[in-house]
Amino acid sequence: MEDDAPVIYGLEFQARALTAQTAETDAIRFLVGTQSLKFDNQIHIIDFDDENNIINKNVLLHQAGEIWHIGASPADKAVLTTCYNKTSDSRVVSCAAVWRMPSDWDTGSHESPDDSAHNPQTLELLCHLDDNAHSNAACVLWEPMGDGKRVISLADNHALLWDLQESSTQATVSSTATLEGKGQLKFTSGKWSPHHNCSQLATANDTAIRGWDLRTMSQIYSIENAHSQLVRDLDFNPNRQYYLASCGDDCKVKFWDVRNVQEPVKTLEEHSHWVWSVRYNHSHDQLVLTASSDSRLILSNMVSISSEPFGHLVDDEELSEGEDNHQEEKGKEPLKDSVVSTYEEHEDSVYAAEWSSADPWLFASLSYDGRLVINRVPRALKYRILL
Repeated sequence: MEDDAPVIYGLEFQARALTAQTAETDAIRFLVGTQSLKFDNQIHIIDFDDENNIINKNVLLHQAGEIWHIGASPADKAVLTTCYNKTSDSRVVSCAAVWRMPSDWDTGSHESPDDSAHNPQTLELLCHLDDNAHSNAACVLWEPMGDGKRVISLADNHALLWDLQESSTQATVSSTATLEGKGQLKFTSGKWSPHHNCSQLATANDTAIRGWDLRTMSQIYSIENAHSQLVRDLDFNPNRQYYLASCGDDCKVKFWDVRNVQEPVKTLEEHSHWVWSVRYNHSHDQLVLTASSDSRLILSNMVSISSEPFGHLVDDEELSEGEDNHQEEKGKEPLKDSVVSTYEEHEDSVYAAEWSSADPWLFASLSYDGRLVINRVPRALKYRILL
């Protein structure tokens, strides 16, 4: 079998929530949450067996409602958060909660997948992340590299910083930030920065992107009209602390240096419909995945704004001062920014793309029809980056 061939897994329900299991660094594992109006919703635990190129799955019940967002604890691989819709008094409300997988979820189910499908186990509710004042959670963000004790929920126009107690069965709000302004302001998404001792948060609302200092809960930068239409997703460059990627309904992906927010550093216009997801590779930040409702997933090689533009790690100061010397030293042209691959295995809107936490060359994408596709970075590019 061709090494770079995609592996496809179909869920029986529609789905839009996908995450890599961050605390699991040995197995290649993704979690998918379903959106079914008629049936109990499910969390699919997808294990990818790299050597045999096959997917093993386990299913847990999420009876609370249809899942819009899913997040995995960075510290405990049994713990996850979901944002889900439920109907109460004939109104639809979006809730958020912390869950634990049952301790024996994977016993024996690989041998007899039929049994586990017929009587799947249920997630254990640890605690709710909604106080009555702030309903309608859009997403829950775990503190990157944290001990699994701090999460942020974005609900309507509030960002709430929660402290989870030892067993995560209780959550208390330690501080909040509020979007001020005219009209019905609402957060659509956000990203907790892994830099600056995890003291910063970026949020999207409508066409704007804002940065927040979590110590004071005050705004530190604002990019008004970052996109001409709704901003759908954000991601921080893991290696360059001021660099942020955004994507939105204007079909564009933009890269920002948050120290100077007048203009994006770079703009990609490869998609022909809304861009739902943008993700930097955790190890090689020139590799960027974008997923769109044009049914395509695109892998781009953004060398010029990565931490390795000349084949070795550089810091920002070195970049601004010594670009010319580097050119001569190397005696060869740096790699140009380019689209590496366009993946067309999906037939529906691709709502999510995630890199594996265990293998930096492997990623998954999820389309609304419940199709999960696992792909690898093309080998030729992998070796060019490594050698």
